[in-house]
Amino acid sequence: MWERERWMERVRSQMPGERWAHTEGVMSCSVELARRFGADPEKAEMAALLHDYAKYWPIERQRAVIAEHGLGVDLLDYDPPLWHAPVAAWVAEREFGVTDPDVLNAIRYHTSGRERMSVLEKVVCLADYIEPGRRFPGVERIRELALNDLERALVAGFDSTISFLLEKGGTIYPLTVMARNGLIREIAVRGNQSEHPNLGNGG
Repeated sequence: MWERERWMERVRSQMPGERWAHTEGVMSCSVELARRFGADPEKAEMAALLHDYAKYWPIERQRAVIAEHGLGVDLLDYDPPLWHAPVAAWVAEREFGVTDPDVLNAIRYHTSGRERMSVLEKVVCLADYIEPGRRFPGVERIRELALNDLERALVAGFDSTISFLLEKGGTIYPLTVMARNGLIREIAVRGNQSEHPNLGNGG
C-alpha cells in the first residue's frame, strides 16, 4: 500500500506551487476518468501524482539519467520537455518502489503516448491535457469529448500537440504520431464492430 500523504509531500518538494496545483488537478481528473472508463482509480491517482516528479530537475540531470540507464536514448534527439516522463518512471520504480508495470508505463508515456496504450495510460495522458487548470485553444472541445469517448478525446489532445509543434517548426517525436495513428485504428475497429456486432465473437 502506498503512503499517499508522504508521497505527496515528496512530490510537492520537487516543483513550484503552480506545477503542484497542476499535479493535484491531474490526480483528481485521472481518478474521475478512471471511474468513467474502467481503469483502477487508485493506480490512476498514483501515476498522476508521480508523473511530473522530474519536470523541474536540471536538463543535464535528466539527460544523464536517460543516458546512464538506457531510458529511450532516442529521446535525447528530441525536445527536452519529453525527457521528464521516463525519468519520473525510473524514479517511481527506484525511489518509491512502484512495481506495477501499468502504473510505470502511465508515467513513462504521459507526454508522448505510444501504440496500444492501456486504459490507465490513456487516462493519465488525457488527464494531463484536460485537468481544470489547463488553458489552451481547443481544450474545451477535448473536455467535451472526454465525457464519452476516451480515444477520440486523446486523439484531439495529440492533434493539439502536433499542430502546436508544426506551427512553431518543431520536431515531432515519432511515438506520438504512432500513438495517434493507433488510436485512429482503435476507433475504426470499434466502429466496425458496432456496425457488425457479430464480428469478433464467432457469429
